[in-house]
Amino acid sequence: MATTNTTNVTLKLLIDTKGHKVLYAEAGKEFVDFLFTIMSLPVGTVIRLLTKGIMVGSLGKLYESIENIGDIYMLPDRNKDTLLKPKAQIGSGDASLLLANDESMDKKAYMCANYHLYVADDPRAVCPQCKFHTSTEVPFVALQATTDGSSGGDSGYVKDVVTYMIMDNLEVKPMSTISCITMLNKFNVKEVGSLEEKVVQLGMDEGLKLLKASLESNSVLTNVFLGKKDA
Repeated sequence: MATTNTTNVTLKLLIDTKGHKVLYAEAGKEFVDFLFTIMSLPVGTVIRLLTKGIMVGSLGKLYESIENIGDIYMLPDRNKDTLLKPKAQIGSGDASLLLANDESMDKKAYMCANYHLYVADDPRAVCPQCKFHTSTEVPFVALQATTDGSSGGDSGYVKDVVTYMIMDNLEVKPMSTISCITMLNKFNVKEVGSLEEKVVQLGMDEGLKLLKASLESNSVLTNVFLGKKDA
């Protein structure tokens, strides 16, 4: 899938140059929202974002089978797109940009032409009252931040007044001095001079690489930003 970097999500990496390893990353709300958004993605969306040819295991072949099977074998009220292009629940618009502009991430709502109080996310649904299809699209209003800046109205998942520590295996925790010291002790870092800070910008390409690496490795940040260590 061809992608173009269109967003500016920043990570500050702490790298152990001797061990060729990212110890952790400092990140804000945008990146944590992106990581949490991954958990809401349907399997079909993940396969399509990564392209079925590079999927680990057999899911890519299963996806391809659904693509290739003739419509005559599907039940009349079933559409292959519900499997191939399932609707993803996206909690943050900025986070979704890191996964490319995918049509399954667009939230849409539909009602019948009589505007009875029934809403569907599929225009083929039938209104229980008038029995017409819910084919009339109605405006969908995303959750917005409140005027007083309270967290109750913010989009995404986490608060933006906190700096977060992201471990190489994508474990997320609020950042603190104690957690940093604990982490250095855990990795037995003796020489502070071997540590290096690196600031990286994330766009769609990096977002897809992180998604792919998260399915394959426990060294996600290292693999994406430093490359796999030579054997």
